[in-house]
Amino acid sequence: MSLATNERYRMFIGGELVESTSGEYRETIDPATEEPIAEFAAGTSEDVDRAVAAARDALPEWQAKTPTERGEVVQRLADVVRENAESLAEVETRDQGKPLSDSRGAVEGLAQTLEYYAGAAGKLEGKSIPTGGEEVDFTVREPYGVSAQIIPWNAPLNLMGQGTAPALVAGNTVVIKPAPTTPLSAVHLAELFEDAGVPDGVVNVVTGGTEPGAALSGHEDVDTVSFTGSVQTGAAVMESAAANITPVTLELGGKNPAVVLPDADLEEAADAIALGIFMNTGQICAAADRAIVHEDVYDEFLDLIVERAEAYELGDGIDDPDMGPLNYEAHFEKVMDYIDLGVEEGATIETGGEALDREGYFVEPTVFSDVETDMRIAQEEIFGPVLCVIPFSERREAIDIANDVEMGLTGGVFSNDVRAALNTAEQIEAGSIYVNQWFGGPIGAPFGGFKKSGIGREMGMEAFDSYLQTKNICVNLTER
Repeated sequence: MSLATNERYRMFIGGELVESTSGEYRETIDPATEEPIAEFAAGTSEDVDRAVAAARDALPEWQAKTPTERGEVVQRLADVVRENAESLAEVETRDQGKPLSDSRGAVEGLAQTLEYYAGAAGKLEGKSIPTGGEEVDFTVREPYGVSAQIIPWNAPLNLMGQGTAPALVAGNTVVIKPAPTTPLSAVHLAELFEDAGVPDGVVNVVTGGTEPGAALSGHEDVDTVSFTGSVQTGAAVMESAAANITPVTLELGGKNPAVVLPDADLEEAADAIALGIFMNTGQICAAADRAIVHEDVYDEFLDLIVERAEAYELGDGIDDPDMGPLNYEAHFEKVMDYIDLGVEEGATIETGGEALDREGYFVEPTVFSDVETDMRIAQEEIFGPVLCVIPFSERREAIDIANDVEMGLTGGVFSNDVRAALNTAEQIEAGSIYVNQWFGGPIGAPFGGFKKSGIGREMGMEAFDSYLQTKNICVNLTER
């Protein structure tokens, strides 16, 4: 497998690489150079019809396999992913922009996710319900059918694995719609599914712009939809799916608080929060967007986080720097607009705030102080390397600031007092809380949001709730 510049990438439907019905192609751009990488098929609603039909046709064969057999196929895919790890990492970096070492980590994370769900295949059990009479009552868990996976551009490989692996193991077939700025890894991964022995039609990939995504979320023959992306687009997906009463799993945005209590190890907190906000150039829904720091240690923490921000080396992801570019031009402009807005609102730039004077969508790691909680930069998801540092005086105030946003995806607490840390963690309104770290938790830990950050959970055994529905069976045993 290789990534050739100006190569044309077709869609993957029914086990074959196929042209779009439009015959048209779009370009994907290297965000580090602003030069075209390759062309990919511009899928249409008709192509979505083809992919959904292929997925539905494949259901009987796939569901006829035992859970163990499906798990074995997914395990083989994990092995094939590792065999192609370097080329997959290169594709991810070229298309998305992240440093090569981060892409290598993403590939390994994908393989581990596939292994986790392969191992869970034989553990999808129902339950027996006591009746106290002459009948037996029990539940079975059955796959929904065709699962639509609408994947964002910030972490394509990881997020494809998080949805596709449990969907397949549960007995569903899949149609993947990657983001238009990062389509290549999905096509490469689909070809690996074929190499691993996944039957034709079980996994399909339709590339393109907004048309195939909208067609997929509202398709009458799609049985469940999984979407990861912005709150605004998630609301549109939910509205589209509602026409067919199609269940949705939504993993949406965050404006995540990192609360630094006065007894915290400030070096540890600064390291973790820098990782949390600058990894993947801040393009992570779980990023540490807001550092909420006790006034007694505020100045010292600010010095430490500025020092870390200024130490970051920026460059082309393929050269494996500390931080790469933003993914595409319109998003670059949005992040720069937010930085300008922060200054207009009265916040102070402690470091960064500028675009690099070079080709590519590069923005310096940026730290704002003098941030008020009602400022837009403190309320809205920027999705870039921009940290707001906000002081507090009492722990109750820190919790109020942490919860004073519409989203609730992740949060963090830094403290050496276990009682204070746990009490604070319990009161932050978010689906995942990190204590004295950021991006913690194993593959088995469920991930998802409160409030406008989403519906349902990815990862862990909870992810199967998006791909299995419960049937209750009650048997009368009374003799006549």
